[in-house]
Amino acid sequence: MISVDRLRVRTNLLREMLRACCLCPRACGANRASGEQGFCGINGEVILSHALPHHGEEPAISGTRGAGTLFFSSCNLKCIYCQNHQISHGVTGRPSDGEALADVMIALQEKGCHNIELVTPTPHLPGILEGLTLATQRGLHIPVVYNCGGYEDTGVLGQLEGIVDVYLPDFKYGNDERAMRFSGVGDYVHQALTALREMLRQAGEEPLLEDGIVTRGLIVRHLVLPGAVENSFDALRLLRKHIPLTVPLSLMSQYTPMPPVAAHPDLGRRLSREEYDAVVDLALDLGFETLYIQDVDERHMAPDFRLEAPFQWL
Repeated sequence: MISVDRLRVRTNLLREMLRACCLCPRACGANRASGEQGFCGINGEVILSHALPHHGEEPAISGTRGAGTLFFSSCNLKCIYCQNHQISHGVTGRPSDGEALADVMIALQEKGCHNIELVTPTPHLPGILEGLTLATQRGLHIPVVYNCGGYEDTGVLGQLEGIVDVYLPDFKYGNDERAMRFSGVGDYVHQALTALREMLRQAGEEPLLEDGIVTRGLIVRHLVLPGAVENSFDALRLLRKHIPLTVPLSLMSQYTPMPPVAAHPDLGRRLSREEYDAVVDLALDLGFETLYIQDVDERHMAPDFRLEAPFQWL
């Protein structure tokens, strides 16, 4: 973690960006500092949905004591199938200032969590850094994990150098046609690959682990979608071309149809074992050295954020 003084400088720089918001590649230009809502639907406030020890992430993130996970409301993508749609497609949660965020972070550390995991943090970054500054002053010392959708601005990521220890981005798409159809962005591939290169520059080509828990590094996630195996194939081939094979790849099979896509011809069903196995087989053939894989079953594995404990199956 960088010094408190440098954290304050970074916080102020990011807060200035709210005046014509360009925290993500959409660069919507909203004056969120004056209360105007950006594309994300929020102004300058941090909206925190849930904070809890999370045992459902990759083993190197959750470990035995859980990731100290903060779920933030809204998103800079609008994926029609989003597994967190209850909080990502609207503004749901409680406004939280820096002091409140610091309280949450310290409480999670005191519970024994291995890290502080920030989920969908990009629209909230100035306030999050304020919370990290105050928490650092109060003794926060566990790694910070940045869990995002991959659609990130490299200049903004540069301001996180020395603050974020572990990057956990999605790489959702292998082509922009599907990115536009499913997430409403026509430049996803370029922006996500550029962001991955910046994350790699900061975090290194191979994760650092202590007792099986990653303390510094990059883990790339890809959710395999039903009826979209070719998209996964394209995504894996792009990753093979642009990142080292030493970077761990998490292939997720847990897709669960959400109400907004219940009638969709492909997204309205669960992933088949044959589809998932085909993607895993290609990843092995391409030579990725570390793969996180999941079972394919009929469990409902989407969180319910109407509950205090959203992950009932864990």
